[in-house]
Amino acid sequence: MGPHQDLAVTPPSIETSPSAILSIDEPSNGLKELERQMIVILDFGSQYSELIARRIRETQVYSEVLSYRTTPEQLRQLNPMGIILSGGPSSVYDVGAPTCDPGIWDLGIPVLGVCYGMQLMVQHLGGSVERAERGEYGKAQVAIDDPTDLLTNVEEGTIMWMSHGDSVKTMPKGFQLLAHTDNTPCAAIADHQRQFYGVQFHPEVVHSIGGQALIRNFVYHICHCQPTWTTEAFVDESIREIRARVGDSRVLLALSGGVDSSTLAFLLYKAIGDQLTCMFIDQGFMRKGEPERLMTLFKEQFHIPVEHVKAKERFLAAVAGISDPEEKRKKIGHEFIRVFESESKRLGPFDFLAQGTLYPDVIESADTNVDPKTGERVAVKIKSHHNVGGLPKDLQFKLVEPLRKLFKDEVRKVGRSIDLPEEIVNRQPFPGPGLAIRILGEVDNEKLEILRDADLIVRQEINRSGLYNEVWQAFAVLLPVKSVGVMGDQRTYAYPIVLRIVTSEDGMTADWARIPYDVLETIATRIVNEVKGVNRVVYDITSKPPGTIEWE
Repeated sequence: MGPHQDLAVTPPSIETSPSAILSIDEPSNGLKELERQMIVILDFGSQYSELIARRIRETQVYSEVLSYRTTPEQLRQLNPMGIILSGGPSSVYDVGAPTCDPGIWDLGIPVLGVCYGMQLMVQHLGGSVERAERGEYGKAQVAIDDPTDLLTNVEEGTIMWMSHGDSVKTMPKGFQLLAHTDNTPCAAIADHQRQFYGVQFHPEVVHSIGGQALIRNFVYHICHCQPTWTTEAFVDESIREIRARVGDSRVLLALSGGVDSSTLAFLLYKAIGDQLTCMFIDQGFMRKGEPERLMTLFKEQFHIPVEHVKAKERFLAAVAGISDPEEKRKKIGHEFIRVFESESKRLGPFDFLAQGTLYPDVIESADTNVDPKTGERVAVKIKSHHNVGGLPKDLQFKLVEPLRKLFKDEVRKVGRSIDLPEEIVNRQPFPGPGLAIRILGEVDNEKLEILRDADLIVRQEINRSGLYNEVWQAFAVLLPVKSVGVMGDQRTYAYPIVLRIVTSEDGMTADWARIPYDVLETIATRIVNEVKGVNRVVYDITSKPPGTIEWE
């Protein structure tokens, strides 16, 4: 990677310029500078709102997801270059359907409405929306009536992804037709003078072939943004802001070995050096060889100090006799807090606690979800499996969260730019409770060793076949039952191993991976031959939904 590696793909014919980017707690001049190049997404409850933000980031322009309740005055203070109204599960004519403040239309800022957002724009500005005679779901071929502005360089007949049961009946005064499909007369519309645009399809999804070209048109040609959201700018500004915030104080980071905490460790060490203390709590539920490899990488190869806290026996005792998965998670989380508290006091004092909070976590903790039946905002439960979730408030740490503006793919790009090794950058997701929730039922040392050996074979063969970076996750699960088998004319009664290998883009949905039979055969043969206590291997072919990726 070169010194100007980007957080997104560099668009053609536009020169990349650096920008100051802040990702810590308090705003600064760097963030204010960035906000001059911001696109705001107002969320009406769409499952794709976060995806819209990611697609904007891919144009090297910063984006944020905000509640549809955001006021015109708040938007004036943010001063975005453009606004996107997301889709949503409601109909605009429903009682209590979510709506934006009509003052948004007077801000003089370009607006793009997507699906529900387009219908809301039409309703607000004097047009009409009705239940469509025929809904449209899935891929649709778009006929372009006006190839200018929003649809510049979008090919005639391109495929876009539809998902709607309502359609625009009449356009507001001043609007023109941009595109249509066989079932949707108003597939794209525009008021060129006021720079209001609407599309009935979802350009942000991967199925929309011309979707990213449309998004680039809105970002660059309509909103006149410059591509300033670069890895180089993020790293430089983050280091500057970390130093300014931390000063001479000490910072504690709970290191897990995953891409988020490892990238954060590297970034902090570049900024403050030995003021950083990394603590790796080895709870005994890691995969085979991972604790040793992690300590070797950080201490010997990268010279970043890490305190290795060996707490296997404590965690095994905490989950002894527990079968319920939620109870296991709670016990592990509680024990983690106890260990973290005692060790931080032993190693401290520390003024700051660093956390690998990412932007999806920030979105989830905000009030941005809509009840599809009532249109009302609903509270969202924050994920509880962060490395340092639920720490006691009396620890009195100040937080440092330099990654809180980034999506996962952006964290990986930052990791590469600061020389994080590929084995960490490309590490597949691994749950906080580790192998304890890949052993169904009670957890003990015997089952952990069986699962570690089986899991290692899965990873080795997936790597050897060149599939590691082609799948989202590949791992083994141990079931708490035994079945009869035969080995060397001897009857066996042993555990089965479940192979769970899935493909996904973001983990929200997933499909089982169509692994070649010879690879599956090699994995199964090796496991039953090499792992004592296993005589059967099965393959989980359940998608998400209805199943989850993890079994617990």
